[in-house]
Amino acid sequence: MNIDKLCMRYLRQELFLAVGLFLLTLFVMQVWFIDGLLIPAVVSVFFTLVVSAVIGLVWRRVAKCSPESLPTFFTAVSGFRMLLALAMMFIYYLAYGRSAMLLFFVVFMAFYFVSLAHHSIFFARVSNRS
Repeated sequence: MNIDKLCMRYLRQELFLAVGLFLLTLFVMQVWFIDGLLIPAVVSVFFTLVVSAVIGLVWRRVAKCSPESLPTFFTAVSGFRMLLALAMMFIYYLAYGRSAMLLFFVVFMAFYFVSLAHHSIFFARVSNRS
């Protein structure tokens, strides 16, 4: 199993998913004339890419140095990602107020769940192969 190659594949797939969702959000914004989707989409794509990059690089390090710690890593990543998402929503609430939260929450959760599903499927397949 080539860990570096798998790490790059994970990062590339996350990039494609994030950009695809961003473009879909822009499309929805143009078709249904929903103002205010741009900032939530930019924040969501930034969050998704940063968290995915950190997870991918840390996974590569753990898989190379101590593969027996991978189950603990996956558990910690789930909690860490959720806490970061809650912190991001709180920061957005402080910055933009209550009136903008519903739209942000919908967009952000779409990015969050797609990224979470990709993470689960990708690493389940990697774990089953090894």
